[in-house]
Amino acid sequence: MNFIEELKWRGMIHDIMPGTEELLNKEITIGYIGFDPTSDSLHIGHMVQIMLLVHFQRAGHVPVALIGGATGMIGDPSGKSEERNLLDEPTLRKNQEGIKKQLSKFLDFQSDKKNKAIMVNNYDWMKEYSYLGFIREIGKHITVNYMMAKDSVKKRLKSDAKEGMSYTEFSYQLVQGTDFLHLYNKYGCKLQMGGSDQWGNIITGTELIRRKTGGEAFALTCPLITKTDGSKFGKTEAGNVWLDPEKTSPYHFYQFWLNISDEDAAKYIKIFTLIGKKEIETLISEHKKMPHERLLQKRLAEEVTVMVHSREELESAVEASQILFGKGTTESLKKMNENTFLSVFEGVPTFDVKKEILTGGITFASLCTEQSQVFPSKGELKRMVQGGGVSLNKAKVENPDLSITLDLLLNKKYLLIQKGKKNYFLIRVV
Repeated sequence: MNFIEELKWRGMIHDIMPGTEELLNKEITIGYIGFDPTSDSLHIGHMVQIMLLVHFQRAGHVPVALIGGATGMIGDPSGKSEERNLLDEPTLRKNQEGIKKQLSKFLDFQSDKKNKAIMVNNYDWMKEYSYLGFIREIGKHITVNYMMAKDSVKKRLKSDAKEGMSYTEFSYQLVQGTDFLHLYNKYGCKLQMGGSDQWGNIITGTELIRRKTGGEAFALTCPLITKTDGSKFGKTEAGNVWLDPEKTSPYHFYQFWLNISDEDAAKYIKIFTLIGKKEIETLISEHKKMPHERLLQKRLAEEVTVMVHSREELESAVEASQILFGKGTTESLKKMNENTFLSVFEGVPTFDVKKEILTGGITFASLCTEQSQVFPSKGELKRMVQGGGVSLNKAKVENPDLSITLDLLLNKKYLLIQKGKKNYFLIRVV
């Protein structure tokens, strides 16, 4: 597989330094991308960089995932209007473990292959520098004029922010350049990749390598992903879409991809999946004939959910999605784990009922009127039951005096009541 050709048709190249493609065609190359360890989970904003490393390894090259333990203590000014919160070492180590666990789903760190992936933390070498040692070994090789010319620096200096830009942040590109120099010396790493906002920092690394060692290093960046409407990719009203199922449930993760626009789906399916060119072209063509079927979104959501979570979690998310559209069954509800169940019915009116009430025996009508406000009166409940418009755990209620017992509970805690087609209520037993 030709790495550059693969990236080109997928729309994943923004800038590339002359000579990069020739290097990659000539030899097995070691290349790295840095990941910011501000959390113990990556989010889908990191997925482009992850996919770059996946394609890099598939092309036979050696991917290096660098955790920015040291740079996470500083904060990167690129594309930011404010300084970041600085993290302590125990937090950084915890975050590194979480990130490695996630990257292991995409990259081969374990096999005996020559191009198995490597993970490093720049704190491990940066902590060895004293301030005087750093400015002597690194600082003297890069001029202030060179650093001031970077767009990321110029934007911050011209911004209206009263606090301006700290020296700490100004020195960020030297620290990132030191990473590239260290990896070049230790592993023979000749390529750094990243988002297009990192171009200036990456070039500083190639320049530092040239001035310190006389060697040649290269750079490649991918476009920053945006949505068709111009809003930021990966953000929802609830915040980031995380790869950690505890932070973003597989159901919500699946729904995010399912709900994107047709135009974005045609772009994202190239970037976020490993589906081949011909198959994607066929999918796009079929989608245009039947846009209401949302073929692109369904396939994209399937591929990414399986890659990040699992086939089992995908099937659970699909089944959960169908519940809201009337296709769910009592059996499918019983199989659903609590996290998925709560994700599906997030925001649904919920009433707490003491366990003793169910133990002592209670009718469906009493539960819905006396112990909760699902129905304002037993008369209205009976009329709806007679009309076939009431369900308990997705099964039609035919008798309002149905006895409610503990064995009906979903996840040993919940009852799901449905009025009509779209009105859901939860009874939570406490």
